[in-house]
Amino acid sequence: MHRAPLLSLLLACAAAMLPATAVRASTPEPTLALALQGQKPLSTARLRYWGFDVYDARLFVEPGFDAQRYEAQRFGLELSYLRELKGADIAERSIDEMNDLAPIEPGQARRWLEAMGALFPDVQRGDRITGVHVPGSGARFYLNGRLLGEVADEAFSRQFFGIWLSPKTSQPRLREAMLQAPVSSPRAP
Repeated sequence: MHRAPLLSLLLACAAAMLPATAVRASTPEPTLALALQGQKPLSTARLRYWGFDVYDARLFVEPGFDAQRYEAQRFGLELSYLRELKGADIAERSIDEMNDLAPIEPGQARRWLEAMGALFPDVQRGDRITGVHVPGSGARFYLNGRLLGEVADEAFSRQFFGIWLSPKTSQPRLREAMLQAPVSSPRAP
């Protein structure tokens, strides 16, 4: 028997024996609806920069989400764009924000910038890019609900989502507004 088919058979058997959660963590879900199962949206917050509306941000979390420990929990962050932006500009701005949170070694910054540049498309008004943080795996990105790809690097994911969720964010008001529980409507008697 050849080694390659035997190795493939052994790997398939090993994967079949893994718990479903282990398989889910390593395989990106093809749609955002599957990636966000069990998560509910919190309040929406708008980013305005120099008087221009840029995007509305909305966080999808499971009950009991703790923003102080965001990196240890699965969640989704949707940015609904209110203007046209180039994907390369989104990637550049993201690296700048990440580097402001904690310095990134230049080689690492270059690799992360290339990864984002390959994933982030140019966006039009109304487009939504949603990032899903998967602890122990990295970040997955969806455009209008469809999988763009992933950056399978936990350090990248932690620092990327820190742009919005870290207490050191450059936009503390946006963070505060995004983390507020939604206001519930009064119930009819």
